[in-house]
Amino acid sequence: MRNIYAIVFLFLFGISNTSFSQSNGFEVIKNLELIDLIYMNLDKYYVDEPKTGEISKAAIDAMLVELDPYTVYYHESNIEDYRLMTTGQYGGIGALIRKSGEYVFIAEPYENMPAQKAGLKAGDKILSIDGRSMKSVDSDVVSDALKGAKGSSFMLEYERPNGGVNTIKVERDEIKVPDVPYFGMVDEKGKIGYIKLTSFTQTASKSIKSAYDELSKEGMEKIILDLRGNGGGLLIESIDIVNFFVDKDEVIVKTKGRIEDENRIYKTRNSPIDLEIPVVVLVDGYSASASEIVSGSLQDLDRGVIIGSTTFGKGLVQRTIDLKYGAKMKLTIAKYYTPSGRCVQKLDYYHKNNGEVDEVPDSLIKIFHTKNGREVIDGRGIEPDIRVEEENLARLTAVLMGENIVFDFATNFSQANPEIASAKEFQITDKVYKDFKDYVLKQDFEYKTATQEYLERVLETAKSEGYDQKINGEFKALQKVVSASKEDDLVLFENQIKELLSNEIVSRYYYQEGRVVNAFQDDEPLKKAIEVLNDNAKYKSLLKP
Repeated sequence: MRNIYAIVFLFLFGISNTSFSQSNGFEVIKNLELIDLIYMNLDKYYVDEPKTGEISKAAIDAMLVELDPYTVYYHESNIEDYRLMTTGQYGGIGALIRKSGEYVFIAEPYENMPAQKAGLKAGDKILSIDGRSMKSVDSDVVSDALKGAKGSSFMLEYERPNGGVNTIKVERDEIKVPDVPYFGMVDEKGKIGYIKLTSFTQTASKSIKSAYDELSKEGMEKIILDLRGNGGGLLIESIDIVNFFVDKDEVIVKTKGRIEDENRIYKTRNSPIDLEIPVVVLVDGYSASASEIVSGSLQDLDRGVIIGSTTFGKGLVQRTIDLKYGAKMKLTIAKYYTPSGRCVQKLDYYHKNNGEVDEVPDSLIKIFHTKNGREVIDGRGIEPDIRVEEENLARLTAVLMGENIVFDFATNFSQANPEIASAKEFQITDKVYKDFKDYVLKQDFEYKTATQEYLERVLETAKSEGYDQKINGEFKALQKVVSASKEDDLVLFENQIKELLSNEIVSRYYYQEGRVVNAFQDDEPLKKAIEVLNDNAKYKSLLKP
């Protein structure tokens, strides 16, 4: 850090000769000079040698977090994360990991990827990488250690429950996370196709087209596009996917930014593949950005029925800018607007309230109209045409997942059972669930119900107003009723827990595709989509005012 002053001076010199046509140039220069002075004094007087890289990154991250969650800095060491986001590719072993206690575990190896080929299984505890202990190491540090160039290798020491400690050589490869983990027919007659899209990387539209072509060969006459849990990605990929179902030169998105050059109109570029096929899009609260462009534009153009729950509400557009030294930054440059003219952005990051981000107020919500004249609104994400709310996780269920109790039981189950039924048919039997309940009751964990927490707040208010003695008896009786009981809640939320437990167990045998297929059994939005597509009159009526 001995030459910080000189470096920053040169940086400032370059900045001072830059035109700030859209900014307050003096304010920019003044604040950069202050940063320069802070660095210079740290270099001269701080009691220990400052860690330049760490404090610089911390300063940049802290600056950007004041804007929005999507404007981020990618240090050269994090460039694999950027590649994964945009291309779905990275150099590594192809496995999800998770932290539990002092160690990181293999959570789910991808099928036919290096981790699986090396024999690694979900539940394996990572002890060391190339001799370096991974005890008490954060999961992101372990993730970085597992990543690397294709063809490079490392020694991995791991521990398998009831299987002892093993050391193996793992060779990294170029990992491509599939945009479409599953597609297939979902109705008894074999006429309704289903495509699950998990991300909008550079190959998303190509993957959709490939799946569509395969389903067409099988006789598909109607289609369900599942965008639930899809947080978005590349804008142009969303436009190309919509283009499959709408004509060429149709306006899909308009972007508007502070800089005039960012005010753009995006139209479909190609001939469609099918203008008549009935389309249903499944969405939920985790469908965001590009997912909302697809669902919102198909809704605005009355080209498809949207089923599920209200989407996330991200109407912001980012662009990646290359910096020096191999670094990049992703920068919010505009808001986007669907064909009807609405912007779905729900949170107002610019007008913060004591640091808190509020939703766009109801008073500013406007009504827009689809091509056929149906009413839609802005500022709230995409409201589905048919609302099918999925069941919220009970407190106990959330704890069982968060404390890795479901995960650990699935690990033990897979070791004791070499085979299970197909992903489509597998279910948790009463015997298996009894074993699970016995396992849970042996675990050391506590939790409170939401009602219990609410009552405690009521008691605090009653104390402040002097009513606590008057309601003491009634309160204790009510508190006893709503207090968390592991045994009772394991019965009360049995169906919900069975569904998640079944899905976790299936993943040990059939991987990502198995998860999707197994979830069909209890998928109410999917069932509603099939029902709508099997009723042509209802489908058409939903697209009319």
